[in-house]
Formats: sequence, C-alpha cells, structure tokens
Amino acid sequence: MVAIVTDLPSPPSGGALPIRVAALYHFTPFADCAALRTQLLEACHKLGIRGILLVAHEGINGTIAGTDEAIGQILDIIRALPGCADLEVKFSRAPALPFHRMKVRIKREIVTMGVPGLDPRRDVGHYVPPAQWNTLISDPDTIVIDTRNDYEVAIGTFRGAIDPGTRSFREFPQWFRDQRAALEARGRRPKIAMFCTGGIRCEKATAFVRAEGVEDVFHLQGGILKYLETVPEPESLWDGECFVFDQRVSVGHGLKPGTLDICHACRTPLSAADRATPEYEEGISCPHCKSARTEAQRRRYAERERQIQLADRRGTHHLGLPLPTAARQAHPCGEDTDQ
Repeated sequence: MVAIVTDLPSPPSGGALPIRVAALYHFTPFADCAALRTQLLEACHKLGIRGILLVAHEGINGTIAGTDEAIGQILDIIRALPGCADLEVKFSRAPALPFHRMKVRIKREIVTMGVPGLDPRRDVGHYVPPAQWNTLISDPDTIVIDTRNDYEVAIGTFRGAIDPGTRSFREFPQWFRDQRAALEARGRRPKIAMFCTGGIRCEKATAFVRAEGVEDVFHLQGGILKYLETVPEPESLWDGECFVFDQRVSVGHGLKPGTLDICHACRTPLSAADRATPEYEEGISCPHCKSARTEAQRRRYAERERQIQLADRRGTHHLGLPLPTAARQAHPCGEDTDQ
C-alpha cells in the first residue's frame, strides 16, 4: 500500500478556514469490527469530530472534520490500529463543520463493488503521482475512465475521460465487461487509466480489471483531491468541480470550497442555474426531482426545512447536537452555525 500523508499544519491564524477535513482509507484486516466501531465513535464524540467512518473486515474508509487538534488526535488513534501505520489521508479546510453528526458504520466492504475475492493489498494497478498524470492521460493510447457515479461526473471530470454512466459502483464490473472489447479497440497498445475522488474506488476497480486479465492498468495516486491540491490550475486538465460527500458539496482547484449547493430532497448537486428555475424550492425540490416527488413528500420536506430554519435562528442544530467551539467561531457574528 502506498501512503499519501500530508502533515497537519499548525492551527490556522488570520483568515484561514478553521475546520480541517480529513478524507481517509486503508485496506487492512480487522477481526472485531464491533469493538472498533465503539472505540472510534467514543473517541470522535469526545473530540467533537463529525463525519462518517466505515469499518469492515477489509479496512477503514471515511471523511471526518473537526479542529486541527482534534483531527490530529483521532488520526493518531487510527494509525495505532493494526496495520494502519501507513493510513492514506487527504486534507482540506472548511469554514464550518460540513457534517451534522458523527457516524461509524460496520459494512461488508468499505467501498461496495460486490465482487468477491478482490484484495487490493495483493493485486492493484500502477500508482501514478499527480505530477505525472497529465502525461499519461494525454497519450492517445491511454483509455481514461472515470470510475465515479454519474451525478459526480456531471459536475467535473478530466478532459477526454469516459463516463460509464453508472449510478452506483456496483454497476462498474458489468459495465467494464460489456464495454471491454470496444475500449481495447481504441488503443494500439491499450493502457487503462482510472481515477476517483480520493483513490479508494480505484483500488478495487484496478484490482478487478487486473483480475479480468488486463495488465496495463494505472490509477491516479491520491485521487482527484490530491491532484486538485498539488497541480497548479494553469497546468490542470481537470474541468469543473469535484463532488465531495459532505455539506460543502464540491471543491475546486486548491481544494477551495466549490460553488454548488445540493438538493435536500434528492441529493443532486445544483448549480446557480438550477437554483434559479421555478422548480427549485430550498429544501423541498429541484429541477431533477420536482416531478418525481409526491405532494405528501414535498410537505414532509417543507416541514423538515422549517425545523432547520428554526434551529438556525436559535443557534442550535435541528438534530439537537451541540456545536463545537470552532464551528461557533467560524460564524462572522459569533453565533452557532452548522454547514
């Protein structure tokens, strides 16, 4: 396993965003997931961390957010777990906590593909550092595949990349099997280069493709997030923004918070143009789901939105969770806020 770890800087000063977001994953065998879940959940609650962690017998995956000190402490705890010394972590910043609560879930897979027998620790594609990625994907013999879901690809991807049009990662194996002959016919000596948000889906996607008998398989080391963090924008072959699984919705070059919002009814990323349509009602509907929701559903969404707005005015959270000090300090008026 190749690790990409960015050292935690000193606490922010001046106008720096106060919340540190850590996206992490690691493949390593865990024997007792229930005990691990309890340990991590208690530690995160004690440190005021929010986000989601998935644990399975194959490893750990997730995104969490908190103060610099809190994130440093929880990462020390995770790295002390068996086999996790080389934990893969990518950092970014946010103006406020981008999660409502903390969840630790036990899963069959830390990223669900549904293909038994795959072991990314044993057989994975060639890692390509972000600095070398442009050269690889600019080669006309390279087949570039975006392994993310359709709603993620819709807001940004690498130039020339193939969009499989999948709605879940479980669909990727069948898509590849159906398209393999056509994909391989595109190159004289075909090379397959794959990428995803943080790298974890490509660990399994490249292991799967190699298990299917394809040898020249590559993937972007550290994922899109590491590329956007380290490759200067003038040199970038990335167009658009990168979807992230928290309330920031998306990030851009330099991992700066993006411009997109999200529909609270259907979870589809929304542009400014989407929000300007008559179908958009904050918290209730958008152009992508207005016709697909019943009147009863819209009434339920409207009540949920009303409760959120009431909680915001009270300086509390509509789920009844306290806000850590850093989140309160992030509000320009010193009031509680939760993103």
